[in-house]
Formats: sequence, structure tokens, C-alpha cells
Amino acid sequence: LPARITRSSKLTRVPGLLYSLPGRVDVGTDLGASGGSGVTLTIDPGVTIFGATGVSWLAVNRGNRISAVGTATQPIVLTSRDNVLGLATDDSQGQWGGVVLMGRGITTDCNYGSAASNTCERDTEGSADKAIFGGTDNAYNAGRMSYVQIRYSGFVLGAGRELQALTTESIGTGTILNNIQSHNSSDDGAELFGGAINMKYYVATGADDDSIDIDTGAQANIQYALLIQRAAKGDALMEFDSNGVETDTPRSTMRIANFTALQPQSSPDNESNDLAATLFRGNSDTTLVNGIIATPNNECIRMNGSGTTPATLVARSVVLQCSSTKYLGSGSYTAAQVATNFGSGTNNNNDAFTTSFSSLFINGTNETAVVATSPATFSSFFTATTYIGAVKDATDTWYAGWTCNSTTATLGTSVTGLCTSLPTY
Repeated sequence: LPARITRSSKLTRVPGLLYSLPGRVDVGTDLGASGGSGVTLTIDPGVTIFGATGVSWLAVNRGNRISAVGTATQPIVLTSRDNVLGLATDDSQGQWGGVVLMGRGITTDCNYGSAASNTCERDTEGSADKAIFGGTDNAYNAGRMSYVQIRYSGFVLGAGRELQALTTESIGTGTILNNIQSHNSSDDGAELFGGAINMKYYVATGADDDSIDIDTGAQANIQYALLIQRAAKGDALMEFDSNGVETDTPRSTMRIANFTALQPQSSPDNESNDLAATLFRGNSDTTLVNGIIATPNNECIRMNGSGTTPATLVARSVVLQCSSTKYLGSGSYTAAQVATNFGSGTNNNNDAFTTSFSSLFINGTNETAVVATSPATFSSFFTATTYIGAVKDATDTWYAGWTCNSTTATLGTSVTGLCTSLPTY
């Protein structure tokens, strides 16, 4: 592919044909915080794209769109050169950049303008050709990504600026995101900066930092999420904050419903960073609904209190399987206050739960017995459900087919096979 796609283009599936990212590949040019529409990159079902270098990434600039719409039987695969060459292993990561969607939504922590004057914009990186995001349009449409695998991604652009499998930057509710798998990202599985994000059917396997992260005033709704870390790898399953700027508004807000979050072993990275399987801090408000956090060798929830109004947590029908130390507090929060915020014994929450999965993540007897809460109470984006966790039972197979398998997680019969191999159709 060229370094910049300057007209609307389609990548069609041709047997034996792969598309190569020679470095940073821009979809269109940045058209600013308001006005103007550019080009659309369309990617057909079954297409495979690979990063030809360790610094390859796909940047969809403001005013331009992506239409990467695979199917359950022909997902789109974005991966690394080593995966193409058959050199990727179950521990491979950080072999190319990933996908970055830039939009015109509201963000905080400004590089240009100010949050107070509603002129806030940020850089993805500090190069001469800046990848800028931000504006005032939280309904912004960056296109659509459906039935997509993003494998072995993630690298550091500069100080405090990393890429992960999927990075959203001030996109809006007009953007459609569903059925996306992040596999073995060397940073987060997905990180959501600013804007307003709606996503359903998200799978993160083997992330080396957080499975899901939000920052800089993002307003996010996620339903049906499988977060599964590699054994003794990764940091937190979830990290929600505002990147250290506690006075900016809007506050980062995450509502996540019907999720199963698994951390099979404590990780040295987690022990030296977030400390618990989930971390809620800074200028953030979190709502957990119908969730399972299973981290038997680790603490479940840490909250850091800072600012006039510290991070908040609302939990409904959430169960925890933790080490003997279930909660951690820091800043102005004590562990006892974190426990109170979670509220075990109320609202169908339980911090002394024992999982009974019929496989790695499929609900068993104990999960089925938990009384669920309707997520639709918290957002019209959510579908009403009558069960906790991401997967109701063995007949609920939304995760299977379009995902790839690894030693971290067997996700059922796969049309693309192992993550270490390329798909053939």
C-alpha cells in the first residue's frame, strides 16, 4: 500500500494476495476538527493485511473513514510480517503498530487549545506529520470495523504514546465497532481516548498491558467482552482513568456490561504497576454490570482517590474471585472504602464467588444462579440480558468462528485456525 491513500479505495480478496503496510499508512489527510469529508478505505471480507516493518500502522485521519467489514466466516485479519512468515509464536507481540481511528469528538488533556474552551486537540505522536484528534462532535463517524482480528501489534511511538491493537481517538457514536479480537498486543488490547465509543462483542486475548483502557474523557459503552490474559503476563484487565489531568471535563466514563475477565496468574508487570486486576482512578466514573472478574491469585479491584471528586464505581450483578486481599486503596481511598464502593452483598454483587465455568469462560451452575441486572437501565445502547458474564451457556457461541485460537484461549471452532497461522478460505 502507499504511504498515503488519497482517494477512496477498496482492498479486494484475491486468493494468495496479501496487502502490506510499508510503514505508517494514512487514510486521507487530516481535515481538522470540523467540516469536510475525505476518502474511505474499504476492506473486503477475508482480506489479510500485514505490517511489513515493526513501525507499520494504519492511521485513519479526521474526516476520513474505514469500512473494514468482515463476516463470521471470512473475518479480516491484520497481522505482522512474522505471522506471514510462520515465525509467530504464542508469546509473540509488538511486531507492528495496529489500527488508529482519529475523530472529532471531545477529548481532554490537550496538546492544543483547552478543555475549558471546548477547543481541545491531542497528538497521537510528536512527528512532523502529526496524527491529531479531537473536536466537539461525539457523534462522529469514523466508519465501521466488524469481524476483524488484530494480531501481534503494539509499539511505542514516543514518551507516553503507545499503540495497541485498536486505538480510538475522539471517534463518536456514528462509528460502528463489533466483533473485534485483539490478540497479543504488546500494549493494551484496546485503548479508547476521548469521544464517545459504542462496541459489542470484543475479545482481548494475551494483551501485555491492559485488556481494555480508557483515557482523556472517553464516554464508552461496551457489551459482551471476553478479556483473557496470558499466564503470568499483562498488567490489569481494565484500567480506567484520565491520564493524570483530574480537573478536565468531561470525566472519563465507562459502562461495561456482560463481561468475563480472566487473569489466571498474577503477573510481575501487574505487581509493579496497577497491582490489582482492575484499576479505577483519576477523573473517571465506572459502571460494571453483569460481570465476572476471576483472578484467584491477585487482588480484584484497586481504586486511587485524587482530586475533589475521586473516581467512582457502580457495580450491579458483579462477582469476584480474588486472592485473600480483595481490594486495594491508594491516594485518598482506603481498601475498606473500595470494598464499600463495590458493595458485596448488595445489588447482587458477591466478592466471595467461586467460578464453575463449563469451559474456560462458559457459564456454569454458579454463574447461572446469579441474578442479573438489565444493562438497558444504564444505556440505550445495551441489549437487555438475563445472565451475567459474556457467554450465557454452551449454546451462546457469538465468540466462535471469526476469532483465532491460542494457548491463552481456545475460542471454539475457528475458520482462521490458530493465531500463529494465516487463514485460508
